[in-house]
Amino acid sequence: MNYSIAFRTIVTKEIFRFVRIWPQTLLPPAITTALYFLIFGKLIGGRIGEINGATYMDYIVPGIILMSVISHSYANVVSSFYSTKFQRNIEELLVAPVPNWVILSGYVSGGIIRGLLVGTVVALISLLFSDIEVKNPYVALSIMILTATLFSLAGFINAVLAESFDDISIIPNFILTPLSYLGGVFYSVKMLPDIWQSISLGNPILYMINAFRYGLIGVTDVDIQLAFIMTIAFILVLTLLSLYLLYKGIGIKN
Repeated sequence: MNYSIAFRTIVTKEIFRFVRIWPQTLLPPAITTALYFLIFGKLIGGRIGEINGATYMDYIVPGIILMSVISHSYANVVSSFYSTKFQRNIEELLVAPVPNWVILSGYVSGGIIRGLLVGTVVALISLLFSDIEVKNPYVALSIMILTATLFSLAGFINAVLAESFDDISIIPNFILTPLSYLGGVFYSVKMLPDIWQSISLGNPILYMINAFRYGLIGVTDVDIQLAFIMTIAFILVLTLLSLYLLYKGIGIKN
C-alpha cells in the first residue's frame, strides 16, 4: 500500500503549523543569535583572541547554529505531538490504516525541516558578524541533518511520555539546555582541566558540535568518525524506542 499521501499530509501540517506562527518560531532565534554574536563574539571575543587557530567569532558560529537546530527540532516535535494527544486528535491517526513508522517519520520530518530552517536563518545572521568559508560542506550538512533527526526523535519520545504541558518543558530546561551550553559551543574542551575534559567527553552534544565545527571551519576537539557513529547509533536506538512506544500505545492509549 502507498502511504505517501499520509506522510505528506502529516509533514505539510507540521510545516504549516510553525510557518503560520513564524514570529514565535523563526524570529526569536534570529534575535537571540544576533545578541550572542554581539555580546560573546564582538564584545568578549576580542579579548579572548584565537582558539585552535580560529578567531573567537568564527569558533562560536558553528556551535550557535547547531544549538539552534537542536532546540528547535526538539521543540517542534514535542509540542506538536503532545498537542495532538491533548486535543485527542491522536485517536484519528491510531484508527486510520497508517503504520506507526509513517506517523513517526511524518512528525520527525517536520522537526527536521524546522530545525534546518532555523539553522539556515541563524547562519544567515552569522554572515553579518563573520565571514566563514565552509571547509567541508558535506560533513556540515550531514551532521546537521543527523542532529536534527536525533533531537526530533527525542522530542517525540518526550511528547509520548508526557502527561502534562509541564512535562514537555522539563527535559529542555534541565537536560537539553545545560548539555548544549556545556557542549563546547563557546569554548574548546582542551581549555578545561583534565577531570572536566573527561566529564565533557561523556556529553554526546559535544561530538555533534565539534563535527559541525569541523565541517565549517576545519577545527575539532574530537574524532569525526566517532561523532558520526555515536549520532547514528543514538538515532537507531531512539527510532526503535519510538516505534515500540507507538506499538504498545504507552502514553497514548491509556
